[in-house]
Amino acid sequence: MSLPSGNPVGECTPKDAWDGLELDHTAALVDVRTRAEWSFVGIPDLSTLGRTVILTEWRQYPDMAVNDTFAQSLMSEFSGEIPDRIYFICRSGARSMEAAHLVASAFGQSGLEVSCVNVAEGFEGDLDANGHRGQSNGWKAHGLPWRQN
Repeated sequence: MSLPSGNPVGECTPKDAWDGLELDHTAALVDVRTRAEWSFVGIPDLSTLGRTVILTEWRQYPDMAVNDTFAQSLMSEFSGEIPDRIYFICRSGARSMEAAHLVASAFGQSGLEVSCVNVAEGFEGDLDANGHRGQSNGWKAHGLPWRQN
């Protein structure tokens, strides 16, 4: 996992995120994709870890406008028990990086110390030579647990 200089958000591979969640039972995984993506593409499955992924849209379908209440919604999901480390995942790592930066800033301004980590390859990963996702990298391509929602 890397933490760039001057950047409050780290990055890791999906495998590193899984390992981190497995080792730290207080860490959380937040899937920031849309409801449509959760329904039609699937979601990470943390059931073998005795947990569930937190589903909170960062950009809302269909216009992909930023969810202005994202940080507040996420904070309420934690019911006052903010984990020390939060992993953020989206399709390929771009939206989750945006969300992680917002949360790092918002929580930091509230005096909360939280390590925000972007899952760089995302759930589906990059497009392969045939224009398909989920084959070359990403949560699914690494063979990590997932399910249809």
